[in-house]
Amino acid sequence: MNINSRTFWIIVGIVLSCGFLLFVGILFGGLRRLASPASPPTVDLFATLSASTPGSAISSEPISSTATSEFNFSGPAQTPSVPDGTGVPPVSSQDDPTGHIVFTCQIYKVQSAEQICIMKADATGFRRLTTNDGVRHFYPSLSPHGGWVLYAAFRESNVYEIYAYALGDGSVDRLTNRIGVLNAPEVSPNGQSITFKRWNPATDRNQIMIMDRNGDNPHNIPLVEGWDPTWSPDGKQILFASDRNGPVQLFVVKENGKGLNQISNLPAIRGRNDWSPDGGSIVTYSGGPWQRELFLMNADGSNTRQLTPSGGNSQGPSFSPDGQWVAFTAYFDKYNDIHGCEIYIIRTDGTDLRRLTANDYCDYQPRWGP
Repeated sequence: MNINSRTFWIIVGIVLSCGFLLFVGILFGGLRRLASPASPPTVDLFATLSASTPGSAISSEPISSTATSEFNFSGPAQTPSVPDGTGVPPVSSQDDPTGHIVFTCQIYKVQSAEQICIMKADATGFRRLTTNDGVRHFYPSLSPHGGWVLYAAFRESNVYEIYAYALGDGSVDRLTNRIGVLNAPEVSPNGQSITFKRWNPATDRNQIMIMDRNGDNPHNIPLVEGWDPTWSPDGKQILFASDRNGPVQLFVVKENGKGLNQISNLPAIRGRNDWSPDGGSIVTYSGGPWQRELFLMNADGSNTRQLTPSGGNSQGPSFSPDGQWVAFTAYFDKYNDIHGCEIYIIRTDGTDLRRLTANDYCDYQPRWGP
């Protein structure tokens, strides 16, 4: 071999060695980038999933309280498995959920165009009820016999009205007329009255209101302020959230304003609670942003215990008509995704967690009915 050939092969060897080192460097750098965790989104749906900002409460009536002086609770009975996003898992025929769930569906991914949707409790029969794309609709509920859906919707600046949607023929009746920012309407068990929340922009006060089923005679419960009202099963009391004593807690009151009583002592209640059909239990949610959980308690506020498995940012609960299940909003499958809230159900013993919706937008504010 002459000297030129030897030099040539030395040069080739050097080039190949450098190329290999460069390839290893690029590969190692790429692997490091893949191993680096992505930053979670910083946007919180706190405003989307909470009630309107509560105002100051005013009352001259003494308030009794059955709330315990110290908050203690036991965790969920077990941590159930979470569906993997393929739909509702196979279930047994015993005590299967029945009825319908109405909810707010954020199909356009913005609050200003939220709609009202409904489905069966087994996740079939989904349909959108409201049709005005450019108007916000929210806080739906089903009438006791399942024929009507009540909800609130934007009408004009500082005016939200309450509407009744007939499931039979799709007709819509507006029940209120420019009395403020209204939401969270629910029909009484006897079908004769509706309770709801009214926010007055001029005074920043939240009032618990009652009106006739057709919208006549709207009036506030005397000396009571709060939000997210719901009827007791016997129709004699209304459960609601309020900050009248400081931190937000749950209260009950009669229609005439008598018997006002604080029943909860949880650290961070927002609202949107429910009463079990037998009147013996109450379900609510508590916790900071992205750390909320559902809690069950006796109707007098005793025996508070966590219902949901931790880590789903669970909120907005509603009992099934048979009292065996609770529907709610959570992020188990899409935690930290601002459009990731879905509708789940869970048995009242903390087992059999199931996801009902699987959309790329937020489904929330479920209310269970016949």
